[in-house]
Amino acid sequence: MSNEVEYTNPISDPDRNEKKGLKFLLIRFSSIGDIVLTTPVIRCLKKQVPDAEVHFLVKDSFRSVVEHNPYIDKIHVLAHSWELMIEELKTEEYDYIIDLHHNTKTLRVKNALSAGSGGRKKSFSFYKLNIQKYFYTAFKLNMLPKVHIVDRYLKTVESFGVKNDGAGLDYFISKEEQTKREDIPASHHAGYIACVIGAAHFTKRWPIHKWKEFCTAMEHPIILLGGPEDKVNGDEIAAVDSVRVYNACGKFKLNESADLVRKAKLVISNDTGLMHIAAAFKRPIISLWGNTVPSFGMYPYYGNKFTDVQSFDILQTNKLWCRPCSKIGYDKCPLGHCKCMEKISSPELLERAMQKL
Repeated sequence: MSNEVEYTNPISDPDRNEKKGLKFLLIRFSSIGDIVLTTPVIRCLKKQVPDAEVHFLVKDSFRSVVEHNPYIDKIHVLAHSWELMIEELKTEEYDYIIDLHHNTKTLRVKNALSAGSGGRKKSFSFYKLNIQKYFYTAFKLNMLPKVHIVDRYLKTVESFGVKNDGAGLDYFISKEEQTKREDIPASHHAGYIACVIGAAHFTKRWPIHKWKEFCTAMEHPIILLGGPEDKVNGDEIAAVDSVRVYNACGKFKLNESADLVRKAKLVISNDTGLMHIAAAFKRPIISLWGNTVPSFGMYPYYGNKFTDVQSFDILQTNKLWCRPCSKIGYDKCPLGHCKCMEKISSPELLERAMQKL
């Protein structure tokens, strides 16, 4: 068994690449960034396997992330009824399941689709490296391979002859969801920096007072991005200059915020979903890392066809004994100091931003 991908009933037919009309179910329930990072698998599978039919299973709350992806033939959602979802999936009669989440819920899906099918449904599961991540977060022993998660996702479909096409991530926005000039202040029409101040966990957010220092010193229009839960913090940051700094937190839906990222001159972001969306649009990025680390393999990914290797910068606090403390994040620093974020210098961020602009 490979240390990168778990194979369940692997394909043994030597002529498998000559078969046509294979029907695939790809599973990734959440969250925004993780789903965006699966898009090379979707695209490469659809384009490289003849007549492949690609379906995608996702939580209903994240449907908009893949809703307009032209490489997906059909989207299924986990919403209010698990039973209805399973019955809907059973009618599809998939040839293969590509499990890009690999947790207890996806195991339930695979078991349910195998029941009554005359044998276990052929499936390929993404190997999450949880043991290696545990040793890194608990004992600070980095045994992780130096491989981006996109390439580990792609190993789940390599038995079909699928290879990384080097085109990077995908993100698609409908015309109706694109922002208009009048949606942002006239002072920002000539260009702006998008600053993503939100993140799912406190220990992945650069502190508010640091953002205020940066926004005070940066003489360039700034749009603050985040969810409704970030609006109050955004108001506090924008108060340093209500003309130059526009707080868009909670004012736009996800794909509208994604479009603002697409149009930005530069994206400064915590380790969060909009950072990966910015990479999908090949925007220059400065990413800020707190309790998580790029070594987990989820830093901005452009693909090897995008030759500007300086397209993203990483700011992090190195040689901090307590970091990384979690593969996900916490609602508060376990040690109470959050030095991983506090020690990221706003003057250094200002210098990096000016270099990219």
